[in-house]
Amino acid sequence: MIKDIALVCSPKEAASKLEYEKLFAAKAGISLQDLKGLQLLNRSIDARARNIKVNLKARLFIGEEALPREVLKPNYQNTSKGKRVLIIGCGPAGMFAALRCIELGLKPIIIERGKDAQARRRDLKAITRDHIVNPDSNYCFGEGGAGTYSDGKLYTRSKKRGSVKRVLDILVNHGAVEDILIDAHPHIGTNKLPKVVAAMRQTIIDFGGEIHFNTRMDDLTIHSSRVSGIKTQNGDSVDGEALILATGHSARDVYELLHRKKIALEAKPFAMGVRVEHPQELIDKIQYHGNPRGDYLPAAPYKLVEQVNERGVYSFCMCPGGFIVPAATAQNELVVNGMSPSKRDNLFANSGIVVAIELSDLRAYQKFGALAGMQFQRECEQQMWHAGGGTQKAAAQKLTDFVKGKVSNTLNPTSYVPGLQSEPMHQILPKHIAERLRRAFPEFGKKMKGYYSETANVIGIESRTSSPVRIPRDRETLQHPQITNLFPCAEGAGYAGGIVSAGIDGENCADAVFNYLKH
Repeated sequence: MIKDIALVCSPKEAASKLEYEKLFAAKAGISLQDLKGLQLLNRSIDARARNIKVNLKARLFIGEEALPREVLKPNYQNTSKGKRVLIIGCGPAGMFAALRCIELGLKPIIIERGKDAQARRRDLKAITRDHIVNPDSNYCFGEGGAGTYSDGKLYTRSKKRGSVKRVLDILVNHGAVEDILIDAHPHIGTNKLPKVVAAMRQTIIDFGGEIHFNTRMDDLTIHSSRVSGIKTQNGDSVDGEALILATGHSARDVYELLHRKKIALEAKPFAMGVRVEHPQELIDKIQYHGNPRGDYLPAAPYKLVEQVNERGVYSFCMCPGGFIVPAATAQNELVVNGMSPSKRDNLFANSGIVVAIELSDLRAYQKFGALAGMQFQRECEQQMWHAGGGTQKAAAQKLTDFVKGKVSNTLNPTSYVPGLQSEPMHQILPKHIAERLRRAFPEFGKKMKGYYSETANVIGIESRTSSPVRIPRDRETLQHPQITNLFPCAEGAGYAGGIVSAGIDGENCADAVFNYLKH
């Protein structure tokens, strides 16, 4: 007999397979000897009350041998002679689009401006240690995109866009731990993602696809409202019968290329703000009701939101047990982002705290048309770079000093390796962002007692939360309204954010290409 059962247990019990097997057997009314196998289905922590609990759901195999976990294994085809589909960008959207193309018998040709995950490490080190930014290979550009070295969070609310489980299954097939199929907020970890994306690359190549690293798209060849190919930075031409544009939210040169070619673009709302970094021990005590975390609970996350002057101020990409990294894509700008290793065992917790930016906030940038938000981002990032002395040192302020409008004499310890420089962030940030943040932080302190603390730093600028530009497409066919075989995809096109939703959108675009090429 196979039976699915849910139970609530303590963190210590949930950490021991033998302990929770006993609990499940007791709840099923059977002996432990009759339990031939147990497969966890769901796991989540309930920390709302002082007595913290873990919710588990499991499939019990009673009196019969356990079946293996159901993990989808796609039927990949040899596509070496298939129709050629150009995919610009090797981030989550591009890689999942390529894998889906292979299932459908289409030959994916991925064009990636950055390097493979292993070679990319040298460029990340150059940013962190030497303050040198390679505009084609950095924390945003390269194999796996921003996701590879940006934490690997897999939680998404995009349930209606496609199968979340399918994306997670494909990640497991390529080396991700099966825990991502169980946990309520799954996470792979910065240290483990590179091997996963390298395995996905190998699958694409093994089944006839191509991946061209160190290859930047500099131009599109368009005839009769169709893309016939692209030109690279070396002047080489690459042809294809359709093009999936999956370049991510930081490929500003792509937006500028489309703008020059008079291909329709739209400005869209986005968000900007700062990274706030606390000692993880403090966040644990707040979230776990004054108790130390101990050996059985993970580093505690948090989620905050407040309305200030008709704009949302909220936490974004919260990284428990993580660290802050420099995420600039050009030498004369400064951007910060956060990530966590798989164990989330760093001493610090950080989160983006950002303010919603509406189009009405960008009236001074109207002359830039659809690129108004992008120009606003760029100017803010350049100002932060100058504030740091023209290096990747980040402008920072103690959280309490930021709210009080006071320059910090000293700063708290940080995970940000390039270093911090005390600056009046309350003056450097655009006024409509700074004032809303300054009002929101004390309110956050009321929701999380101890959050508004002098032990926290405010570090800027967190500006790459999402694309400020949308590349329009038909709701059903996913085609661009002007260019019939151009399929704008995922985060860079303004349609998805995060690894899972980008992966789903990549698959949807591959399906749309298949339907287009059938006619």
